[in-house]
Amino acid sequence: MIQAKKQQNEIYSFKKDSLILRDLLATDRTFLANERTFLAYIRTALSLIVTGSSFVKFVDEQIIKIIGMILIPFGIAIGVVGFIKYLKTKKDLKKIKQIANYDID
Repeated sequence: MIQAKKQQNEIYSFKKDSLILRDLLATDRTFLANERTFLAYIRTALSLIVTGSSFVKFVDEQIIKIIGMILIPFGIAIGVVGFIKYLKTKKDLKKIKQIANYDID
């Protein structure tokens, strides 16, 4: 915990003058990568939820229905985890841009 806090402080310990255009553009690329990753989490969550719902609704075998009932909450959990990770990374990146006084949304 202490080491993680120390690493986090090191990330934000840079000065505005030390950033060059390459660093700012890398931050923009990271914003876009964060959005792509979030969309991948959503795609996976929706696939699991739809598959689980289909198993429950359209299949008569009990074991397949049980698998479907397991897939639905698993898909919801993946969606929630993806959303939390997206928000955390977005907040961290906004801190960097705010320190650099570099605004592009």
